Amino acid sequence: MDLFDNLVLGFSTALLVQNVLYCFVGVLLGTAVGVLPGIGPTATVAMLLPITFNFEPVTALIMLAGIYYGAQYGGSTTAILINLPGESSAAVTALDGHEMARQGRAGPALAAAAIGSFIAGTVATVVLAVAAPPLAAVALKFGPADYFALVLFGLIVSIALARGSALKALAMIALGILLGTVGQDIYTGTPRFVLGQRELYGGIDFVSVAVGMFGIAEILRNLENERDRPSVLDRVTSLWPTREDRRRIVGPIARGTGLGAALGVLPGGGHVLASFTSYAVEKRISKRRSEFGHGAIEGVAGPESANNAAAQTSFIPLLTLGLPAHPVMALMVGAFIVHGITPGPNVITDEPALVWGLIASMWIGNVLLVLLNLPLIGIWVRMLRIPYQVLFPMIVLFAVIGTYSLGSNEYDVYAIAFFGILGYVLIKCGCEPAPLLLGFVLGPLLEENLRRALIISRGDATVFLTRPISATLLALTVAALAIAAFPAIRKRREVVFAEED
Repeated sequence: MDLFDNLVLGFSTALLVQNVLYCFVGVLLGTAVGVLPGIGPTATVAMLLPITFNFEPVTALIMLAGIYYGAQYGGSTTAILINLPGESSAAVTALDGHEMARQGRAGPALAAAAIGSFIAGTVATVVLAVAAPPLAAVALKFGPADYFALVLFGLIVSIALARGSALKALAMIALGILLGTVGQDIYTGTPRFVLGQRELYGGIDFVSVAVGMFGIAEILRNLENERDRPSVLDRVTSLWPTREDRRRIVGPIARGTGLGAALGVLPGGGHVLASFTSYAVEKRISKRRSEFGHGAIEGVAGPESANNAAAQTSFIPLLTLGLPAHPVMALMVGAFIVHGITPGPNVITDEPALVWGLIASMWIGNVLLVLLNLPLIGIWVRMLRIPYQVLFPMIVLFAVIGTYSLGSNEYDVYAIAFFGILGYVLIKCGCEPAPLLLGFVLGPLLEENLRRALIISRGDATVFLTRPISATLLALTVAALAIAAFPAIRKRREVVFAEED
């Protein structure tokens, strides 16, 4: 009965006119920006994040979630039509989706992606609603030592699922934690790494880091790799799959949904792992194995379903533990904090309308996504023909205006430029900025719980080993670090992320 009452509360909140309106706007904006080649969900959410900060908390989070869904769908659209995935999880879709487009079957590929995403999103939302309350109740039993071990475990596991070198991913996490310590000490108020700059006493602004590292840096990288659009854009005709197509996508959607719902809670890149695993499973069990890589519709429906299901269940660790499963969830943590809400187990009891309104809005957002994007596919195709040099200055302008409007401080604009250049340099050096953002967001939480645990234990560091929960998590952390360093695991990670080479 509690679940039913919570869902009633959630839908009564999510169905308010302003929340439905901003959910629709979020889906529309997310798709419009996410459909741009090379711009994935993380960059899209980062650039559109500032426009939500003047709203009520529940409205802002509902809009951000809509932007996330829209950006994911936009990324699959570019992957299918022009073979330019916005993120790693969409790269699997491009393998068969773009081949279908080249064969004149872009419409059925886009429809399979949309249908699979909707079904998976609906099921995963139910999983989220059922799983969140009991997990939050368990999380309330965590002490500072347990939280420290949990955050450390999440950061280390994210290394194993990061693209490229594990050592570089570890270095990016360390750099993110270091940037998170800038400002006044949380207990003594002593300035740290402020370099005599008054603006740094309050710490580095999260929005500036997010917009710079993921927005500006991605734009610079894509401008460098600008190339002509393939002629496949002229071949989008009927969107409705044939009866044979519909029969072939039922199984992949079901299996992809299950895999995505289970793997989405993993820190670092569960949605990426879900997409690749779904594709591998479908290829292994298919009777048409030779078609994979040459236009198999199962290779679109399965990974897209897994990706969308994982996107929904990645909210579970955010809402129950306050831990982001991947960079987009780290941006959501920033949105919570900006609105004065601390994500974690208490938020479900302290802000029930917000949490359950957000969960209910996920279903509404997925409905709007299907109703909006399939009829508007012609508009997205036309947008893909607009040159980068025209679109990206406009996006940068709106991102800068939105960030400046938060505090009317020109320092924030300089910070965006600095972190944009830093992010671009890191990308050129083969370092992904995603672990840096996770370290930046989780670093203060890591430090606070470390110092709190030591204060409570009067400096006795064995407190982390004498508590069963923290000792278990630390053992898993050491195991995860060792596994990520094994040569066989490193080789497997290189194979998984080889699609962008």
